[in-house]
Amino acid sequence: MAMAFAEPNPNEPNNTELHSSVDFGQAGQEEKTSLSSPDQSLQNSPTSDEAASLLQSLSEDEPVNQDAESQIDIEDPGAIFQAVGIITGEVNLTEDGKSTVTIGRSQYPLFYVPRKRKVFDALQKEIEATGNRNQRLVVYPKAIHFPRKEQPHRIAFQLVGFDRGRVEEAVSGELLDLEFKFSGLWQFIPVCSTPCISVFRNFTHERLEYIKQAEPAQKVKFMKASHLPLLWKDAPVRPFRFNPKAAKEDQGQPAFVTLKAKFLPGRDVFGFVALLAPPQETPPKFLKASKKDKATVQQASKKDKPRVQQAPKPKKDNFERSHPQQKPILKKKLEL
Repeated sequence: MAMAFAEPNPNEPNNTELHSSVDFGQAGQEEKTSLSSPDQSLQNSPTSDEAASLLQSLSEDEPVNQDAESQIDIEDPGAIFQAVGIITGEVNLTEDGKSTVTIGRSQYPLFYVPRKRKVFDALQKEIEATGNRNQRLVVYPKAIHFPRKEQPHRIAFQLVGFDRGRVEEAVSGELLDLEFKFSGLWQFIPVCSTPCISVFRNFTHERLEYIKQAEPAQKVKFMKASHLPLLWKDAPVRPFRFNPKAAKEDQGQPAFVTLKAKFLPGRDVFGFVALLAPPQETPPKFLKASKKDKATVQQASKKDKPRVQQAPKPKKDNFERSHPQQKPILKKKLEL
């Protein structure tokens, strides 16, 4: 057997965040929205202290394909949101959720979802049996953005599988090392100076039923999008940029693009390689949390944060009564 991993199922979420032509609010009620407005959840991107906890949250509740031996070709019929690729590097696996992969001189977090535990275990056994930590991995890329543009984003990778040898007609056979296939919206986001490919959660009726029954926090987490920075010189379409001064009907909307890109370690961005399909004006249906749910989650998170109580400052008059000013003692001059 040449491969010991689960190839990504395009119909499964790519641990990416997704939004559809409609926003889904409470009880599955649909709010029609424009695709031209940027994801407002970006305004609440994590701080540096929250980055580690966010990486941990990414590894939870991710419904993915559990078939460890399936080989799904990434060239599936029909347009879908997708982000998957190949990295090769030195793997350091730990049980405390702090596994890493070193690509060149740069080290990146490597995590897995609970349903991919058997892939993690198989990779660990492979390393122990061969003594070779340099592995070829199939991964979903993750980008963590921060509120300030001057604060650089962070890249992490979700383990999907590993390749013991080149397998044709599968992800590991179609992509070279450090190559990725992206399908998403080509646009600027408020917290990143580099334009991104925004990958949203593909729409299915099963996911809609889940969303109808989920709590607001679950909805927002499930439909959170992944925004991957891409350097694309001479792109056939400009990346969409939201203009707050322009009227809604004049905004336009981001193009949906499908392309091959290469990860640039150290720079933590992706570079355009080839266009795999003509850009589309209309994206496939995708899911996005409603503004109402986002506001509810934000308010709840603020309430949950412990407040640091400061000792009240003593009033001036009380302080003076308890600490009366001492009059200076005048010394008598000695008579000569």
